[in-house]
Amino acid sequence: MEQVKKRTESCSEQVEEDAGGEVDQLMSELAKHNPNYRAKLETQLSRISVQSNHSEVKIEMREKSGSILKRKPSTKIIKESKLIQKEKTETGKVNRKVYGLYLKAIGYAMTLGFIFIYILSSVLGVLSNLWLANWSDDATKQLHNESMSVSTPVRLSVYTVLGTGQAGFVCFASIVMTYGMVRASKLLHEGLLHNLMRSSMSFFDVTPLGRILNRVGKDVDVLDTTLPSTIRSFLTTITSVFMTLIVIIIATPIFAVVILPLAFIYIIILRFYVSTSRQLKRMESVTRSPIYSHFHEAVQGAISIRAYGASESFMRESEHRVDTNLINYYPSICANRWLAVRLEIVGNAIVLFAALSAVLFRDNGSVTAGLVGLSVSYALGITQTLNWAVRMASDLETNIVAVERIKEYSETPTEAALEAENEENRPPSDWPSHGEIEFDNYQLRYRAGLDPVLKGISVNVKAQEKVGIVGRTGAGKSSLTLALFRIIEADGGRILIDGRDISKMGLHDLRRQLTIVPQDPVLFSGSLRINLDPFQHHADDAVWSALEHAHLKSFVSAFPDGLSHEITEGGENLSVGQRQLVCLARALLRKTKVLVLDEAAAAVDMETDALIQSTIRDKFSDCTVLTIAHRLNTVMDYDRILVLDQGRVAEFDTPQRLMADKTSSFSEMAANAGIHS
Repeated sequence: MEQVKKRTESCSEQVEEDAGGEVDQLMSELAKHNPNYRAKLETQLSRISVQSNHSEVKIEMREKSGSILKRKPSTKIIKESKLIQKEKTETGKVNRKVYGLYLKAIGYAMTLGFIFIYILSSVLGVLSNLWLANWSDDATKQLHNESMSVSTPVRLSVYTVLGTGQAGFVCFASIVMTYGMVRASKLLHEGLLHNLMRSSMSFFDVTPLGRILNRVGKDVDVLDTTLPSTIRSFLTTITSVFMTLIVIIIATPIFAVVILPLAFIYIIILRFYVSTSRQLKRMESVTRSPIYSHFHEAVQGAISIRAYGASESFMRESEHRVDTNLINYYPSICANRWLAVRLEIVGNAIVLFAALSAVLFRDNGSVTAGLVGLSVSYALGITQTLNWAVRMASDLETNIVAVERIKEYSETPTEAALEAENEENRPPSDWPSHGEIEFDNYQLRYRAGLDPVLKGISVNVKAQEKVGIVGRTGAGKSSLTLALFRIIEADGGRILIDGRDISKMGLHDLRRQLTIVPQDPVLFSGSLRINLDPFQHHADDAVWSALEHAHLKSFVSAFPDGLSHEITEGGENLSVGQRQLVCLARALLRKTKVLVLDEAAAAVDMETDALIQSTIRDKFSDCTVLTIAHRLNTVMDYDRILVLDQGRVAEFDTPQRLMADKTSSFSEMAANAGIHS
């Protein structure tokens, strides 16, 4: 039954938009491939509620159309309480603040500097071509026996200076631009990373990992590589277009009359294409995140997927998500072809009018053969330049969306300050000296719009008291731990430790004085010693002593490297029980006045559990201990028992009194566990 529950929950996480349909399909396949489960499903699964923060989906067993799972007509999914939030997609033009943010990251002075240098290099390029055109007219003058105005050495020297100057300015502009954009990329990435590291846990509850990877992976890559090259190409093509038009106007001034209608047509095409391309890019970016999420979930759950014969279903889901992404990517290719055809027409019109103007005004004395040749050669190349300019303008607005998306995740709500700004709210260095904990009408909800999970908790835990916290699943036991460490902020009331309101102090000041041995032990890749004492505050003797009291000394001594033994990511080369014992050894080293055990003995056998409890009683005798109990016999010798029921305090008394009261919830739970007074 437990496996069925876990499988149902796993399936519900795979599909963000419609969890129920995927669960129906996968569970139908499960029953088909495993007939033995059918009886269990028919008798028990109808009573399972798949709950996600009090958003409930009731499932009923019915056999219809080949599917054994159908949702009741009265089923109601509370959209507002949905665990995974839909990814936000902007529409319309990119906000000017996004451009401002990027330019600010580059540096305003640096931006103006490389733009000016690019324009200057283009001017030098045009001057060198005009100088060459004028030089070519000297041959005509020789045919008419006219003297040349400038000697050949001077012509060559000036042309060399102009060409060298253009090359130098282009190189200098590229260096300045590269430096500025690397700086911008670094600053924006640091802002994104800092905000993600400081985001509250509720953000990660509602945001899939694939979505975050898309921002810090694909979007940052666009920021690092694609956007700088796009801006460089955009500046080059725009200045090239303007210089081309200037040369044509210098050669044939009448061409200025044609520029306005052609520019009007060009702007219409540009606006139509850019707005379409921009939104297609946003949609493509949003539909890419589910691919990453699904791939990550499939890799993590590969064993379960194969075991339950759900490989084909997961492959179909993967193909569906890739198809959805391509549906939004393919139109952008079509839009590019649409643009190319229309820009060819505009470019050919420019060539036509430039050549026509040169022919009609050939008798004008100011029009020379060299100037006309230069004008027509520029006009012939403008089609490709115009096409490239529009593409770069579109790509610029398309790729700046990456900055927009990074900006969004750089402005997500973060946790409270690590250090209190007000000196009065900073606890003394020896805080807490006693370990007294008071919950004063405390209320907690995971997110706005959800029901409270803790409702008016008022409890006083005395200094050095050992309190067991028990209750059924969903009673609020782990939520109490989250509240104590301020993983989730209070919705009402307060928590006092040694008389100090923890909501007013910095998170570092609070969390460094509390210790937890979590239900899911956390270990990092690195040596065992680093995992036990990451800040190197203790000598090796103290570390070995902690390992001995945590019943790990003989185990660690067997390693050839001892304390330097390498722990893999997540502690995968240790069993779950060994990981929790490592966390217990870490707690023994820290020895704070408040210790929280969140079902720490759930993954170890009864004998090891007894050893852990013996260590806690002996080594933490002067500490306040809160234990979320998985096994009731673990807390039977505690000072008091806190029984929670639906987020409220049901009972809070000594285990002896609660056991003596046969009507108490604790007595009932103990009887169900086979414990008798």
